[in-house]
Amino acid sequence: MQKLVVRGYALSIDGFSSAAGQSLENPFGTGGLALMEWAFKTRTMRSMFGQEGGSTGIDDEFLAKATENIGASILGRNMFGPVRGPWVGDEWRGWWGNNPPYHTPVFVVTSHPRAALVMEGGTTFNFVNDGIESALRQAFAAAQGKDVRLGGGATLIRQYLRAGLVDELHLVLTHKLLGSGQRIFEGTDNIADDYECVETTGSETVTHIRLVKKPRT
Repeated sequence: MQKLVVRGYALSIDGFSSAAGQSLENPFGTGGLALMEWAFKTRTMRSMFGQEGGSTGIDDEFLAKATENIGASILGRNMFGPVRGPWVGDEWRGWWGNNPPYHTPVFVVTSHPRAALVMEGGTTFNFVNDGIESALRQAFAAAQGKDVRLGGGATLIRQYLRAGLVDELHLVLTHKLLGSGQRIFEGTDNIADDYECVETTGSETVTHIRLVKKPRT
């Protein structure tokens, strides 16, 4: 059965997944990119961007598993870019250059319509402006039996959590403090009832936490 999963999603000690002040220069907000330092060092992350070398071990293993059996992804508007309001032309094509690291269909949830954007390497950005459930239906269909990865940001993950649509979460608790920003669990009072922690694994830099939805009784 297909699942909607969150994988490799980094949090600060004080619970933020991004900092305030997103801009072209600061995709994770001011200082927020520090949450991804653990990933940038790994062989898996470096290979995604055509680079050699990188560390192996626990963090690399978890990051490699993050893309296993993924047939499509869902992103929020702000995860795709810092542009706000109606789309003007197609100048903004994402943070990742001409060959984004997804290599699958990606469904961007937005309030404003935009034509699909075909990129190199098998990534196509599809813009969905009729809600999160529509985006999930389209993503499941495009994934052709594989799972769908929910990439964020925090606002979008909260919406899917509140709707009870997320099957699994792999969270990465870093050793960073942000002080302000976006929290994925804010206002999600159903978490304790709907999910259970099935794994905690520490590396030298972070702690990997896996939550899965409890079976219905």
